[in-house]
This record gives sequence, C-alpha cells and structure tokens, in this order.
Amino acid sequence: MALTGLFLCLFLIGHLAGNFQLFLDGYEGKLQFNEYAVFMTSNPLIQALSYLVYFSILFHAIDGLVLTIHNNRARPSNYVKVKPSRNSPWTSRNMGILGTIILAFIVFHMQDFWYAFKFQEMPYMTTEDGSALLTKSGEEVPGGTVNADFEVVAAGGEIVGPVMKDLHEEVMVSFQEWWIVLLYVIGVAAIAFHLWHGFQSAFTSLGLKTPKVESTIKAVGYAFAVLIPLAFASIPVYIFFNH
Repeated sequence: MALTGLFLCLFLIGHLAGNFQLFLDGYEGKLQFNEYAVFMTSNPLIQALSYLVYFSILFHAIDGLVLTIHNNRARPSNYVKVKPSRNSPWTSRNMGILGTIILAFIVFHMQDFWYAFKFQEMPYMTTEDGSALLTKSGEEVPGGTVNADFEVVAAGGEIVGPVMKDLHEEVMVSFQEWWIVLLYVIGVAAIAFHLWHGFQSAFTSLGLKTPKVESTIKAVGYAFAVLIPLAFASIPVYIFFNH
C-alpha cells in the first residue's frame, strides 16, 4: 500500500505538469497539448509506465479492500460507544470510503478522455487556418480525409498516417458542462482527503517516519495534500469560466 501510494503520488505530479498546458491560449497552446497527448499515448517507454500506473491503482484499491475486510473480521461487533481520537483523525478512519470515491472518479475520467481519445471519434487537429489535416507526426495534408481507422487519406487516395485527434477541443467542450466540472472538483477533493492521511502513513509503514524527520514529513504531506489537488481542480474551473 505504501509503495504503490507513493508511486501514484509521483504520477500525480507528472500528470499535473502535462495538464498545466491547458492554461496555454491560442493555436500554439492547442497544438502543444495535442502533441503531448500523442506522445503520452504512443511512446513505448511511456506506454510501459502507463501499465505500471494501472497496476498500481488496481493493486492499491484491491489491497485496501482486503485490509478493510480483515480489520472488520478482527472485530465482528462494533464498540458500544465510539469516541473519535486525536490519534485517529476522520481521514484515517474513512480511507476506504475515500478510496472508493477516487476509484469511481478515475473510471469516469478514463472513460471521458482516455477511452474517447483511443477508440472514439473526436475533432481532428488541422493547421491554424483550417486548410489541412495534421497527422500524429505533425505532417500537413491539404485536402485530406479521415477513414474509419482514423488514418489521414490524401487527395490521391494514399494513406499518409494516423490523424492527430484534437483532445484539447474535447477537454474544452467537456469542461463547459457544470456537472462535469463539479464531479472533477469532488473527485480531487476526495484525493486531497485521502492524501492528508495516506502520504504520511506511507512513510510510517516503511519505517521512514522517525522523530528526526517527522515534522518535515508532516509539513510536506499536508502541503502535497492541499496544493496538488487544488492545482488539478483549478484546471476545469479555469476552463469553465474562461472558455
């Protein structure tokens, strides 16, 4: 749990850095984000890393469920009266609930963007004046069309290569829906509460939270739990009010 949790914290930082490109305006910003999307879905090293991320998410969720079941079996009947302890904050007592909300949010997020980008039709990237389609490699194809396999077909019938999908436009359209923005804010809020306890707990589980560094780990953990989710939430909110 600790190792996969800390690995996913690193993933959050990298994912946030890529998503910050959505703050870039104009055609250059759109092109840069779409080229980033192509790189993230086609580079072999990134693909291998992606499978490690998927495995970590599933393992973290399943292991958390197993631990919760074991804890419940260890005490089949509840206490007559439960008084919250300062050593057992709300976040630590509800990690299972928060994890379930986060898992549901991840599934929604993957279906809304990743699945749509990989398997469904969406707007295609063109040159700034709209006169030519762009392939994944950035090649301009004037008068080109897109076939059923999402490949650019030149005017003479030659298949030039896979088309560059306009994920940037898809994101902008999705975040014009208030309920989608609200779901994303709720999702990252759950991540924030999960990290509030989980970040520090991971170091404790690994035996790294010694008295000498405990205050530093707490400070970094609280800052991480607030700033990273807040930055993620700022993206859909910014798009909703500015596009």
